Amino acid sequence: MGIFNKMLSNSTLSNPQQWLSDMFKGSETSSGVSINEETAMNITSVYAAQKVIYETIASLPLLMYKRKEKGKQRDPDHHLYNLLHDEPNEEMTSFTFFELMQHHLLTWGNAYAEKEVDGMGRPLSLWPLNPAKTQVLRNPQTKRLEYFTTTPDGMTFKIPKDRMFHVAGLGNGIVGKSPIRMHREAIGLAKATEEFGARFFGEGATPSGIIEYPGALDDEAYERFVKDTRDAHSGLSKAHKLMILEQGLKYHQVGIPPEDAQFLETRKFQLNEIARIYRVPPHLIGDLEKATFSNIEHQSIEFVTHTIRPWLVRWEQAIKMQLFLPSEKKTHFAEFLIDGLLRGDIKSRYEAYAIARQNGWYSANDIRGLENDNPLPEGQGGDEYLVNGNMIPISAALKGGDNQ
Repeated sequence: MGIFNKMLSNSTLSNPQQWLSDMFKGSETSSGVSINEETAMNITSVYAAQKVIYETIASLPLLMYKRKEKGKQRDPDHHLYNLLHDEPNEEMTSFTFFELMQHHLLTWGNAYAEKEVDGMGRPLSLWPLNPAKTQVLRNPQTKRLEYFTTTPDGMTFKIPKDRMFHVAGLGNGIVGKSPIRMHREAIGLAKATEEFGARFFGEGATPSGIIEYPGALDDEAYERFVKDTRDAHSGLSKAHKLMILEQGLKYHQVGIPPEDAQFLETRKFQLNEIARIYRVPPHLIGDLEKATFSNIEHQSIEFVTHTIRPWLVRWEQAIKMQLFLPSEKKTHFAEFLIDGLLRGDIKSRYEAYAIARQNGWYSANDIRGLENDNPLPEGQGGDEYLVNGNMIPISAALKGGDNQ
């Protein structure tokens, strides 16, 4: 029995597994539109909410660290540093790789990449796989997980667990669920209102007027009238164009009922629904209605701490579990650098630096490093820590204490 047939062993053509049905059609919603992972990305609010997350994560430096007896130190010579910081494979930059993988997580709930390894089992490259064509099954004999992926030309092959890098979102602990399918009703309503708006301006979802004829039109006259009217007045570019009527025809203007015009409010509400699904502040996807100078900075910081940080922890733990060698897991770890995202305005930063400098936990070079400046030249005390009071170096204070 072939691999693909084994994948279908628990289903029949009359009762297919859900993932197989979803490969060929989307899930129809109560609003009447079909939503799947591909069609959802055509909705501007979904695209914008995902974009602000995956571009933020992809832009963060991912560094390797080695544990010390006290603290940690960067390890740019580690074999994973170049792989994750610069080039995951010969065709992708680090930004492109993480952008694509995070998009897969936000859309399908899973991100898969095949590992190319050397003789020692160290990853040499990571190649992203299509999550829509990748499945996870547990072997009934060995009880181990196995991954099956289908290539664009229709060939299905198995990838052993130790050759797969898999980051899963919320799910059963092994496979993540698709956020798109979990919230397809809300996304479907957003799509339906978008289509309604397009038809409203394209064809006239609500009649703007009624044409009255005192008699009855035969079929030929009716068809000619409908065609001439549609050609002359249908579409946004022909709005307000002068209409010439003949043979006793009368035009009666009809206003748009307020309840029909409320679709604009519905669209605004659905934008906030999509923002809620992805936990993105509305101002980051174009809704500035409730944004103010006093709260927009705090909303951006909350975005980092409550939206971005959980995703980073998920990535960091998956990297430690699946990419580090067993002998390295106690001595090394990967960590995204998010300091730049948490910085406030320049006045707030400098006030915080002053407090840290005066109370002895930041040196001048520590602060310059946070501002991406070079350290002070040797001999200018850039690494000295101060104590509050007379603002003298700690070393001088200690010497003074020894002399007493």
